[in-house]
Amino acid sequence: MKRITLILSAVLLLCLTAQGRRADTPASGRSGGVFTGFSGGMMLHGGYLFSQTPEKVFSNSGLGSLDYIKGLPKDGFCYGLGGTLRVHLIDHIHLGAEGFVSNLPLMKTGSNVRSVWGGAMCDFYTQWGKTRPLIGLTIGGGTMKRLYVPDQDPVKEGTDEDAITYNSSYVKTPFFLLDPYVGLEIDLTDHMALILRIDYLLPIGKTNSSLVDTAKTLKWSSFMTPSGPRLYVGLMFGKFGN
Repeated sequence: MKRITLILSAVLLLCLTAQGRRADTPASGRSGGVFTGFSGGMMLHGGYLFSQTPEKVFSNSGLGSLDYIKGLPKDGFCYGLGGTLRVHLIDHIHLGAEGFVSNLPLMKTGSNVRSVWGGAMCDFYTQWGKTRPLIGLTIGGGTMKRLYVPDQDPVKEGTDEDAITYNSSYVKTPFFLLDPYVGLEIDLTDHMALILRIDYLLPIGKTNSSLVDTAKTLKWSSFMTPSGPRLYVGLMFGKFGN
């Protein structure tokens, strides 16, 4: 998150610098230059995430018997928030950085999967009256944190001499991401717009860690789950250049 904050701050400084230069240039009725505006804002989101099996959802050791694992949830609704800062180029391109956090609660024991990610974003848009449809992609990285709290007695693994007791299990896995999205911006005032966006985050990272008696080698080659579509709603503020 520190890196995300630094990136967003740098983009904001660039936006303000560009806007200051534009303020010294006579108005021409049309943006005309390379830098045609800047904007930033916050977005709330909700979505539905899923996986093929519960093992891929939790990826934790100490989950108990295989029969118990099969009964664990493998999908659910998530929620979260984040923000983005952008510069506008030639009245058709947004270029900037963004960061988000999303939480997927599971069971009723406090178990959850929390994802934190950020990166560089770029999208292309066009102006239709007071609306701007857009399509874009974010490239970056993040971390998926999986907390498993059992709803049964503590799980024991191994023999009596070297048995391990699990009251809960926590796994933290980094990932590289591609995040394609489509959206729509609607101007509310000259300096404020409503943004609606749908994405499908594609995290790529290590395979699942060991499950019960099944050991798996960690490799940077797999698509991580749970994953799924998210709907974003937020407000953007700035100079939109139209």
